[in-house]
Amino acid sequence: MNDVRTLDGSGPVEVAVGDEGDLPGIVDLLNDVAANSIASFDTRPIRVDERRAWFERFSSAGPYRLLVARRDGQVVGYACSQRYRDHDAFRETVELSVAIDAGCRGLGVGTSLYRALFESIADEPIHVAVVGIAMPNDASVALHRKFGFTEVGTFHEYAAKNGQYISSLWMERLL
Repeated sequence: MNDVRTLDGSGPVEVAVGDEGDLPGIVDLLNDVAANSIASFDTRPIRVDERRAWFERFSSAGPYRLLVARRDGQVVGYACSQRYRDHDAFRETVELSVAIDAGCRGLGVGTSLYRALFESIADEPIHVAVVGIAMPNDASVALHRKFGFTEVGTFHEYAAKNGQYISSLWMERLL
């Protein structure tokens, strides 16, 4: 898709459609996020085979896309648009997700991924994109505001992880 330089001037980050070879890197990224933050509600490490069905929901055409950011061949982030709910009434709604390697946060990788994701789904039959952000997460809120998302509400203390209750801010963007 494209190569971008990060804000720190380090080597280029390639943003491309995710492929089977990216799945182990995505799983490593997700496991790191789950272990070191509340941004993921996973409470135990996942294996590649457990994430395969999720990966297979994406394609290079249609509303459900998976893009990865790679630096030197290693996955440093991903962004995706996926089915919001299984009901047919939600067929024009996608839920977005983004995760960035801790060493690459704040360098423009999330912006590059979202820019490419929105370009890739621009002509798809999507009416609204939604996102739930575990709070606090000022960086994710700022990223979503940058892309035109507005706040619609908060689920207060609706999840529990590592002995604490977690709230989520929900945001939407009409496409």
